[in-house]
Amino acid sequence: MIPLTMADTGTMVKIRKIGGPDKVRRHLQEMGFVVDAMISIVTSIDDNLIVAVKESRVAISRELAERIMV
Repeated sequence: MIPLTMADTGTMVKIRKIGGPDKVRRHLQEMGFVVDAMISIVTSIDDNLIVAVKESRVAISRELAERIMV
């Protein structure tokens, strides 16, 4: 497992684990980041990532992306 921030742009990856406090995990789950979901990094801008998840594009901080293990 590696953090999402280390995945290659454009490659589909499966979420294996989401770490962090309960509040952070719930926030990510509400945006569609759940275990076994397939996601991909669309682009990386400064300290933010644009991620394709469930037919949507979501912007998350690099800090949040570090908690998503793929």
